Amino acid sequence: MAREMENKLGDVCVLGLGKTGREVARYLCGQARGRVGSVTLYGGASSSEGDATRELEALGVRVVVGTEEVEGAYDLAVSSPGISEFSAFFSSAREHSREIIGEPEFAWRESPYKWVAITGTNGKTTTTTLSTALLHEGGLSAVAVGNIGNLCTGEVAARTPDEWFVAELSSFQLACTRLLHPRVACLLNVTPDHVEWHGSIEAYAAAKEKVFQNLDAGNLAIVSEEDSWCQAVISRLEARGLRVCHLNVHAQPQAPCAAFVRDGRLVVRLDGKEHDLMATTEVPIAGDHNLQNVLAASALALELGVSAQDVARGVRAFHALEHRIEPCGEVAGVRFVNDSKATNTDSVQKALTAFPKGRVVLLLGGHDKGTDLAPLAADVVRDCKAAVCFGAAGERIASALEDALAEGDGTTRVVRAPHLREAFDAAVSEAAPGDVVLLSPACSSFDEFGNMAERGRAFKQMVSDLGKKRES
Repeated sequence: MAREMENKLGDVCVLGLGKTGREVARYLCGQARGRVGSVTLYGGASSSEGDATRELEALGVRVVVGTEEVEGAYDLAVSSPGISEFSAFFSSAREHSREIIGEPEFAWRESPYKWVAITGTNGKTTTTTLSTALLHEGGLSAVAVGNIGNLCTGEVAARTPDEWFVAELSSFQLACTRLLHPRVACLLNVTPDHVEWHGSIEAYAAAKEKVFQNLDAGNLAIVSEEDSWCQAVISRLEARGLRVCHLNVHAQPQAPCAAFVRDGRLVVRLDGKEHDLMATTEVPIAGDHNLQNVLAASALALELGVSAQDVARGVRAFHALEHRIEPCGEVAGVRFVNDSKATNTDSVQKALTAFPKGRVVLLLGGHDKGTDLAPLAADVVRDCKAAVCFGAAGERIASALEDALAEGDGTTRVVRAPHLREAFDAAVSEAAPGDVVLLSPACSSFDEFGNMAERGRAFKQMVSDLGKKRES
């Protein structure tokens, strides 16, 4: 149940006509009479009238489309995550509003109890989903919200007092937070991504770190100590006197709070007390990065009171998420794996750790984010049997792989294909029994598909069609 608040929201401006903007506007229209003076939604320059605008107008929302020039005066503006804080649209709204915030911040203010928050460049969705499952295993009420696709605001009205919000928060969403104060906050990693939105890697990392800005000594920060950005964050958090759980898959931290692998077993230490959970071989999702995700989720659940036995049982029952190292069939002895959610280079590098070296035929390509390809190329030519490069970024990726081959002694075959369909056929031709055809593209999907899920499902359909063809 949403917290009943005496304070008025006044006149509210909502930015964006997508899912977030529509949900916030609907929520505002459902508030007690007098709490909200008016609701105005600006759709943006590319927006136009349609069913969505007519639905909102029927609720009493004033909808303005086709422009990013905000007019009038507002007590509060709520921005959708796709609108950069450095954009002219955002700036225009800020000039006409007393305060501008993002949707998770708005939801937290409406219902500011029992929140945990999870962020990082990679692993957010897996960790959020697993954390929610572990809380359920321990008998706690919990719902996954935020960037995972289930808007925080959409869950506020029906929320019960004992329900935990397990919030996956992107850098976009965190950039516009000010008061958000989770009970547990987790930062899995920081690698270059969405730099074009934030303006720099420093601004991107700073947005991620905002998940900790309001934590106090009674809370827990869970942070990987395996990359330089996160190491600096740990130092700053500990300087504030906060409890920090050090995540490390490859070494045992000496901190009083830590989650790590020791002698092939997952261990979580909280305030000096150790919980030996299970053998790494019992974890049902592959890869070192998933060991980190499991450790983070386990530490979070233990901190909130779930028993070690329930945590271990919940982990063993967990399955791969759709589009995240998702097994999707075997044809003629070749395994096919859908990792369409791997939209940056670091995610692909982590995915490769889940498979035997020299047995992967990798599908790389899509919309080119312009990121540095050298580290990815080095790992691919070291670990992969073949790489099929496709889409708008295909040529640049293929060239980077060939440069890496020229500098080393790898034997990876580099194949070019125009689109995913042709790339899939080429990968099948390169694969032999015992190999893995892995779609882990390192790019967003917008050159060919509406989103990464559409791309992943297209790949799975190709696998299904291949299986049927081989059976006939």
